Amino acid sequence: MKIFSTIKYTAVVAAFGLGLTSCDDFLNRPAEDNYNAGNFYQNDEQCYQGVNYLYNSPWYDFQRGFIKVGEVLSGNMYWGSSPYLTFTINGTDEDLVNMSCSLWAAIGHANTVYNYIGGASAPSQTVKNYTQGECLTWKAMAYFYLVRTFGDVPIIHDNTAEIGAGTYSTKFKVQRADVYEYIVMTLEKAMELLPPKAAKGRIDYYCAEALLAKVYLTRSGLGQNGSRSQSDLDMAAKLAKDVIDNSGRHLLDNYADVFRLANNDSEESLIAWRWSSGREPWTQQNTLQSDLAPTGFDEFGDCWGGYGGPSVDLQDAFGIDVINTNPAMRIDPDTRRKAVMMLPGDKYEYFWTNKGGFDVLRFCYDTEDYGKGGPGEWQSPTGAYNVKHLYGNNADHEAATGVSAGVMCNQLATHILRLSDVYLIYAEAVLGNSSETSDASALAAFNAVRGRAIPGSTPYTKITFDDVWKERRLELAGEGDRWYDYVRLAYYDTQRAINELVGQRRNSYWNLNGLYKYYYENGVWDVSKAAAASDGAEAGYDETTAAPNVTASSFTLPFPTTDTALNKNLLADPIHEEVRELYAY
Repeated sequence: MKIFSTIKYTAVVAAFGLGLTSCDDFLNRPAEDNYNAGNFYQNDEQCYQGVNYLYNSPWYDFQRGFIKVGEVLSGNMYWGSSPYLTFTINGTDEDLVNMSCSLWAAIGHANTVYNYIGGASAPSQTVKNYTQGECLTWKAMAYFYLVRTFGDVPIIHDNTAEIGAGTYSTKFKVQRADVYEYIVMTLEKAMELLPPKAAKGRIDYYCAEALLAKVYLTRSGLGQNGSRSQSDLDMAAKLAKDVIDNSGRHLLDNYADVFRLANNDSEESLIAWRWSSGREPWTQQNTLQSDLAPTGFDEFGDCWGGYGGPSVDLQDAFGIDVINTNPAMRIDPDTRRKAVMMLPGDKYEYFWTNKGGFDVLRFCYDTEDYGKGGPGEWQSPTGAYNVKHLYGNNADHEAATGVSAGVMCNQLATHILRLSDVYLIYAEAVLGNSSETSDASALAAFNAVRGRAIPGSTPYTKITFDDVWKERRLELAGEGDRWYDYVRLAYYDTQRAINELVGQRRNSYWNLNGLYKYYYENGVWDVSKAAAASDGAEAGYDETTAAPNVTASSFTLPFPTTDTALNKNLLADPIHEEVRELYAY
């Protein structure tokens, strides 16, 4: 779907359909059918319900791009021959097109719902403010993804005005600096409207403030050469510190708990896609388990993600060597490793709870009893399976939510901004352009994140950029964020970003299945014996694939060709706009 036909479509749907609204406990939709703008938004509850679907449906087609851009492109995940692995993406790529469409849909819906709530007379002003603030936060989030993905992009401030003026298909791209200023302006307005505390799972003042802190940290390097804007760094630190000190939120004690169904709306989750497990309407549900889990992980026959997995490079970052380390001897000081990637020998008490937990090797090789429907082999060529974005089997889903999952349907929340991210934003912003810092508050934030992950570890007494950079990778691995860290790094230190990406281990291993199967059947970890038993070569790393061809232009992905064909102005140089003068809320 083209960007600007999406603008028209979303305006109509939001105005007359409300058919994309979700229907789980958090996102109840209206009991009546076929509401339209003339008879909806008549009371406070309808305002809440009218915003609910902004937490899921418009974002549905971004799910695959969220992983492929955020994780595969960044080198955190292996995905076969994907162009995101090899930096060969073009404007016809289906996932890129769907991603773009989804982000513009999120903006279009947020704009339209914002206007209808503003024009309603019956709801209380408090609730109108609250729900309009939610709309603006989601709009800012969509623009934040767009500007970091595509660079210069058009600004669609009001769908209805664009359609009425007939200018929606002749828009020019706006310079990135102006788009960032528009995001800042939008979040400032959202913070004016939002309450300091909201119902569980909903966006409040501190959620929008946390996003604004991340925007300032990202923008701080834009157009710089080797350093970052101190004023933007100062603002990022100030906003992040306010969230840390005054939001009343805290990190959960156990890192893995953040990603469990039972904690969908935990205090650590600031902004998340909050899905339903229903299929009507399609687009309200989480489908990431299908793309990321190995065959047979649930009973619906909808998992096909076993042939990818966390990259060898990410394993290196966690200190993992799947060839030369006996699983029984593996030392895992960082608890995040197991919450990010399954390795041979791993067992999970929170998956397959009706079977006493999930044993990954037994699942792969005991297909007669325990792993019925399973692959019968180790599928992942990197030696690791994904863990994040998996809910387990239907018994796990029902136990946590009280409702059944379904084919490509679950309601595990997708956290896109967490409190631990804000802690690391604060530490990095305080560090700023210095080579190191021993600032007590920055250290407290950094050590809180690292200390949870590595219990009993010695707190750092000073931190460098490299410390924070690595900590961000390990803390947020699998959460669609890493590529955008490279984008913001490339704003002011392009060569470092290029060098890191080119130097990554993005290839796969060969003959891991023989090694893992031999270990499962014999309890012995021996590469040579496993090769002989399987009549194959010894398991090893494939070094034949060339490093990706990364250049300075790689940090901006191409606009979908469907959009540039419709609007030739998107091929022209971007224009400058004084956004605070042109666009008022």
